[in-house]
Amino acid sequence: MSDGTKADDIALALEEAIVSGEIPPGSVLRQEHLSEQFRVSRTPVREALRRLAALGLVSFEPNRGVRVRMLSQDELREAFLVRAELESLATQIATPKMSAADLVALEDAERRFSRATRELVEMSHAGRQDISLARRWLLANHAFHDVIYAAAEVPLIERMAKAARRTFLMKPVWAMGADLDELYLKNDRQHRAIREAITARSPDGARVLAREHVLSSGRLLEAILGKVSAQARETSTVLS
Repeated sequence: MSDGTKADDIALALEEAIVSGEIPPGSVLRQEHLSEQFRVSRTPVREALRRLAALGLVSFEPNRGVRVRMLSQDELREAFLVRAELESLATQIATPKMSAADLVALEDAERRFSRATRELVEMSHAGRQDISLARRWLLANHAFHDVIYAAAEVPLIERMAKAARRTFLMKPVWAMGADLDELYLKNDRQHRAIREAITARSPDGARVLAREHVLSSGRLLEAILGKVSAQARETSTVLS
C-alpha cells in the first residue's frame, strides 16, 4: 500500500473520530502516537493531518503539535452560508433529474428524519437527554440531502458542500426548550417542502427552499450552542 493510500485511510479514520466526538475539540494529535496507532511511518501521518487541516478540522500550532479545532461562531456562520449556496444549487440541478426511484428514496429519508425529529421533541418534553438520538437526527438530515446530491451528479459541488458540512460536524450537542423544539419542527417542515417542490419539478422553487433550509439549520445550531454555553456558565457559577 502506498503512502498516499495510507494517508487517505488515516485521514478518514481521524475525520470520523473527530466528527463523532470520539476525539473532542481541543485534543492534541501527536504524530508519534498516531504512527504507533496506525503502524505506519510518520510520512502518511503528516499527510493525513495536512488533509484534515485543509478541511478545517485541525490546526498546526507552533511547538504544540496538531490540535482539533473548535470553530468560532463567525466560522460556523460562514460555513453555513457556503453550504447554503452550494446545496441549493445542487437541489436545483437535481430536480429535473430525479427518477421515480430517487423520489421514493427521498420520501423515505424524509420520513426517517421526521421520525427522529419527533423523538427529539418528545425527549425534550420528557426532560431527558440522549446524544445518540441527536447524532441519529443529524445523520438522517444528511441522508435526505445525500439523495439529492446523488441525483444531481455534480461531484465537484458535492465535495465542496460536504467539506463545508464537515467543518461543523463536531460532537453532536443537544439542548431543551420550547424555542428549540419549534426550530427542530421547522427543519422537518422544510424537508417536506423541498421534497414537494422536487416532486412538482420546480427547480427554482426547490433551490430557494433548500437555501433557506440550510440557513435555518445554521440558526438552529447557533441557538443550541448558545443554550449549551449558557447552561455551562450557570453550572460554573453554582460550583464556584
